[in-house]
Amino acid sequence: MLEFIRDLIDGQFIVSALVLAIGVHAVLGLVAYGVYLERKISAYIQDRIGPNRVGFDFGLPFLKFLKGCLALGQPLADGIKFFVKEDFTPTNVDKVLFTLAPVFAVVPALIGFVVMPWGGYWDMPAFTLPIIGEVGGEVVSVSGAEVHIGIIYLLAVASIGVYGVTLGGWASNNKYSMLGGLRATAQMISYEIPLGLALLSTLLITGTFMPNEIIQYQVEHGWMMLSMPLAALLFYTCGLAEANRAPFDNAEAEQELVGGFHTEYSSMRFALYFLAEYAHLVTACAFFVLLFMGGYHLPLIGITDPAATGLLAMLVKIAVFAFKVVLMVCFAMIVRWTLPRIRYDQVMMLGWQAMIPAGMLIIVVTSVMVYFGQTTLVPMLLANIGILVVLLIAQHIFAVTYGRSTANRRIGLWGSRYSPMEGERVVAAPSHPMAREDRPMQGTAPSV
Repeated sequence: MLEFIRDLIDGQFIVSALVLAIGVHAVLGLVAYGVYLERKISAYIQDRIGPNRVGFDFGLPFLKFLKGCLALGQPLADGIKFFVKEDFTPTNVDKVLFTLAPVFAVVPALIGFVVMPWGGYWDMPAFTLPIIGEVGGEVVSVSGAEVHIGIIYLLAVASIGVYGVTLGGWASNNKYSMLGGLRATAQMISYEIPLGLALLSTLLITGTFMPNEIIQYQVEHGWMMLSMPLAALLFYTCGLAEANRAPFDNAEAEQELVGGFHTEYSSMRFALYFLAEYAHLVTACAFFVLLFMGGYHLPLIGITDPAATGLLAMLVKIAVFAFKVVLMVCFAMIVRWTLPRIRYDQVMMLGWQAMIPAGMLIIVVTSVMVYFGQTTLVPMLLANIGILVVLLIAQHIFAVTYGRSTANRRIGLWGSRYSPMEGERVVAAPSHPMAREDRPMQGTAPSV
């Protein structure tokens, strides 16, 4: 038995275990402060302040200087609130599935990051552990698991998350929840196809399923986002749809379905759904960064090159990868508070009549370019421009031929800042100094 343990525990095992332990908590922390960040971003877009009260003083006098503190204690307060709220189970629900559904939603979201190569490779020094003996002295992958089908694993795990939504909608014995679950299922089936087509086009170019090798290809030939912008746009849009993010959040549309699949949930079971949504968003953004933004690599920064395997290089790569992920998460939040929710029939038609044909055209053109060996940045960028021209022409032909459109007509709201009355200048931002003060209780803005 001891010999088996010695054979099992090596440098890669220790690094993978540390990445898994730290990664789960990092994702949970990013989820908690992702909610805070979204509230702040939405407040900025809507000319508000957002959370600005809850600090880390905990009511203790000697921590008074942490009172307010940009409301950085808000996620902790929200977590405590979820724990102490009543966990109510409605009558006539399927109690087993009603309880398991949030778990089925959150677990796939928390295990998707396992294959992400956060820090590339590290030349781990040798050291001695009690009983085990000497470990290290080898180059290890800074990831939870370096598997040869890492991309396939990500796709498989991401597709499981919809089962939690569907089961929660069905087990709740609520018509609104059931409709939300059905919408989520139909949306997942629809948007998995163009997402897979966009992914397949990048895999045809790179020729590998290994995450580290995909990054190495982008180091040598440039980021895929520059050579294949249409595939990147298609993949990111489908990622938002898969994570039930606006403008594709029809499964929980409050104006139509009260709360959708989580209408009957409360306390920590509701919090698990909330956590799953943001964890899926983090995983989707990390997947996008890996495929299209060079992962941990920054151009002209030698320390982020895959060949750099020192400790400092590993830490810098982790920081670069995490920064890119946070950047894309913030972009998804800006999208949410900029674009209105798409009507459900428009969501379906966008997927089947626009995204799937566009994805098929991208994969065909990419295959042709690979066959002729023209996969460098400039030829692929020109090919993407050609694809865009073809798609625009096809859209115009269909619009002229069939003359039907499901687009919403824009109607000006008379008197708003976007449609002001003649000679009027609409100011929506607060004008009183106290309303603009981020820390009104501790601030210096004079009050009258």
